[in-house]
Amino acid sequence: MPSLSLVIFLLLTTTASYAYSHSDSSSSPDSFIFAGCTQQTYSPDSPYSANLQALLTSLLSSATYSSYSNFTVLGSSVIYGLYQCRGDLSMPVCSSCISRSLARLSSLCPSTCGAAVQLDGCFVKYDNATFVGVEDKTVLFKKCGPSVGSGGGSGNDVGSSEAVLYGLSGSGGYFRVVGSGNVQGVAQCTGDLGLDQCQDCLSEAIRRLKSDCANADYGDVFLGKCYARYSIGGAHAYEPKANVAGKSKNGGEKKFVIIIGLLAGLAVLVIFLAFLKTICTRPHGK
Repeated sequence: MPSLSLVIFLLLTTTASYAYSHSDSSSSPDSFIFAGCTQQTYSPDSPYSANLQALLTSLLSSATYSSYSNFTVLGSSVIYGLYQCRGDLSMPVCSSCISRSLARLSSLCPSTCGAAVQLDGCFVKYDNATFVGVEDKTVLFKKCGPSVGSGGGSGNDVGSSEAVLYGLSGSGGYFRVVGSGNVQGVAQCTGDLGLDQCQDCLSEAIRRLKSDCANADYGDVFLGKCYARYSIGGAHAYEPKANVAGKSKNGGEKKFVIIIGLLAGLAVLVIFLAFLKTICTRPHGK
């Protein structure tokens, strides 16, 4: 049976333009990037089908309180699965992203024993072959933007992009965000890797960005267990941390305004009732 990574790679050679016709148009975490399926299938009434439903239910439930988790469903048909949300997403956004990922898989990979989907804000994968904890540097998706000059950028932007990629390649955690001048970059590993494995995977992703997307106004490289991306002047859409925080802040401001309005109304009512009490208790004729 071909590996899941290989099938994804072959699939993307014919569907990459379709995938990015959606993801380029929006900064939403739900924007579609790529998906792939194994060739092996299962029957709807098989034990594997029941185990897969149990796995997907566990993934969706876990995403309400954790940005990463992996599960193994044991039995006659073992199945492995994991999900990973982008490190800057709030839990409600993470949960929504995982839910949409699973909906994508059900339509794109019906009845396949293994599948994977990458949205802008999250990644989901399951298979009957073990992959959890295994480093995978297979290129699943790569896309480079036009040259910096054609997009109105400058030589300074090229220097800033090199600085951003250098910053992303430095030692750090599983999720990294670096900015320099007009350039923003983001990189992430799946949580099942050790830190040394994560660093090795990201080093390869960044190396490919440098070699394959040199002087481009944006670049994306997704490997089996990590990715690295950069963008000059917002040339390529992915939602930065500031936007996510801004959404939460706006919601909080609306609630604050509503509460202040209620308190003001209550204060007016109290004053009015006190005034009525004063009139009612005043002696007649005075």
